[in-house]
Amino acid sequence: MKIALCIEYDGSDYSGWQKQNDVDSIQGEIEKALESIVLEKIDTYASGRTDTGVHALIQIIHFETSIERPVTAWIRGVNAFLPSSIRVLWAQEVDDTFHARYSATQRHYEYLVYNASFPSALWANKAGWIHDDLDFKKMKKAIQYFEGEHDFSAFRSSECQAKGPVRTITRTSILNYHPFYLFKFSANGFLHHQIRNMMGAILYIGKGNYPSEYINELLISKDRKKSPPTFSPHGLYLCGVDYDPCYAFPFTHRTVNIFDNNHLSQDR
Repeated sequence: MKIALCIEYDGSDYSGWQKQNDVDSIQGEIEKALESIVLEKIDTYASGRTDTGVHALIQIIHFETSIERPVTAWIRGVNAFLPSSIRVLWAQEVDDTFHARYSATQRHYEYLVYNASFPSALWANKAGWIHDDLDFKKMKKAIQYFEGEHDFSAFRSSECQAKGPVRTITRTSILNYHPFYLFKFSANGFLHHQIRNMMGAILYIGKGNYPSEYINELLISKDRKKSPPTFSPHGLYLCGVDYDPCYAFPFTHRTVNIFDNNHLSQDR
């Protein structure tokens, strides 16, 4: 059997998605929980790797097992073995054509910024903080330069293992709910640290260091050394992954909602 799971997690206390020796990871916790259910070795594959401190409202994974279990076992059963910061939202059997990473057509991220004189105790690990006054119009204009197919070398981490720097961003937007700003990015894929590096540049523009056109200059330069520093991981959320409708998944997209008690809302 090949099973797809949709999971959410608070990445604050983890070294990211990927398993690593001697550190806590989302993947490590998921596989331990699954192995407690099936009593055999399990390897999981995710739609994308999130970094240390990055959260997921939607993360799609899959695994294969020779053990048959009812759907409730993959949800309630697995959740019983998971820490409270990780939860399975739904489970569904899929055919052999499905792969959580390679079948994905679009990925959606959101970045929440808390803009105030002092950092918030309640939002410390859930939003990136900046105290400078921000110019909404300049940032809105700047973010639009990212749309389309570009070489994102200027926003690529030196540790990035992707084969090439070209990605296509299909949609960007920015919303202001004082004192919060919510930035949204959709693309066919993202490079290592790409969104956090883009956020660093957008916020430098917002606080008046550069004009909006600076984004275009950086894209043309293809030089990471010319870009502002990488911004905090704490406000970054993986919010959705698109697949062919033939898989008929329950839902694959959610959005940050600062007005909800759980700071999340579900968009089906």
